[in-house]
Amino acid sequence: MSEPPTKRSLPATARDTTAETPWPVRTLSMKISDYVDKMSPLWVEGQIVQLNRRAGMSWAYLTLRDTDVDMSLSVSIPVPALDALAAPPDAGARVVVHAKPTFWTKRGALQLEARQIRHVGVGELLARLEHLKSVMRSEGLFEPGRKTPLPFLPATIGLICGRNTAAERDVVMNVRRRWPAARFEIRNVSVQGPTTVAGVSEALAELDGLPQVQVIVIARGGGSFEDLLPFSNEALVRAVASARTPVVSAIGHETDTPLLDYVADYRASTPTHAATRIVPDQQEELRGLASTYGRARAALQRRITEQRRRLEATMSRPVMADRQAIISAYRRDIETSAERGRHRVTTLVSRESDRVAGLARHLRAVSPQHTLERGYAVVRHSDGAIVRDIAEVEADELLRVTVARGDFGVRTVAAPTLEDETPSERTIP
Repeated sequence: MSEPPTKRSLPATARDTTAETPWPVRTLSMKISDYVDKMSPLWVEGQIVQLNRRAGMSWAYLTLRDTDVDMSLSVSIPVPALDALAAPPDAGARVVVHAKPTFWTKRGALQLEARQIRHVGVGELLARLEHLKSVMRSEGLFEPGRKTPLPFLPATIGLICGRNTAAERDVVMNVRRRWPAARFEIRNVSVQGPTTVAGVSEALAELDGLPQVQVIVIARGGGSFEDLLPFSNEALVRAVASARTPVVSAIGHETDTPLLDYVADYRASTPTHAATRIVPDQQEELRGLASTYGRARAALQRRITEQRRRLEATMSRPVMADRQAIISAYRRDIETSAERGRHRVTTLVSRESDRVAGLARHLRAVSPQHTLERGYAVVRHSDGAIVRDIAEVEADELLRVTVARGDFGVRTVAAPTLEDETPSERTIP
């Protein structure tokens, strides 16, 4: 007989499992159950989206959904715990539940076993909002200096609203009534319930990335305090604060002030009010243009009339009666100036001519030629040197004599002495 197969040992931990040594489903289910059972009871907040309570049953079952994202858990609660509330909760109520997480191994399902349930009061929600508001105010998110002015006439208007809602109709109809050529990029999202924050944030990011969109309107009609809570969600409010495109908040009515109103670049009391702020009134602009054109035309006409009056006053002066007289007067002035200039030039030329003649006479008086013409002569040696002393002359030396009109040679007879010289002899030996 063959021996019975030995029982295979299972890995102790999840990291020890392999393809050859896996855990059976029951083992994994039991492991998860053991882990969940170690968790302590806790308080959890959410919104009831489904409540199942049947007569004669000791337990009631509800689905608790997160108020900001699409996540939910099943909750079982004793009926007496529900009856202990002064006002039994209905679907849509926001509650806090004290529960212990449990894991059903057969179905592989996680749920909460509740022991207490409480309504989240408006006062508590308001306190939370006030705390969040103070935190954001301290960060400077509400400061007017960080808000971007709205464009005068945006090329394209981004609109985030519910599908086929009164808010959408109010914005679109009033904008096109004021400016028929306005263009829209509309994103229809849920504006109430747990998917509001995610839907509005995604639409905001998409529109903020379109270069042609120059303003974004987030619009929703009126509702209860709980209905408008998503528009005070911190994640959504911070997304609006960091948007590059100017954002207009048009949530609820005049008395509704979600935190979105404080960070938006402009807060409109209603969707209709938002329409009046994002585009100008075409008829009003045309009237203003016509008024401006009329004022400009009147101002120009007044200017022309004033200049014409001044021109007529100038032309009516006696001096302007005979226009040729003005030209004649200027011509006489020019002729007088020319004559005066000619006279000054003639006088200056005559004076300079006299001065030149005087200089010429002086030059002639001191010139050697003038001396020669008076009967003097210049005696030179044969080498051209001038004879200045009788001692320089030798006997029988050939000398050159220059007179006023020509020169000639002479030869000395004997070397003269200074005592024998007469004045005439000292000049020509």
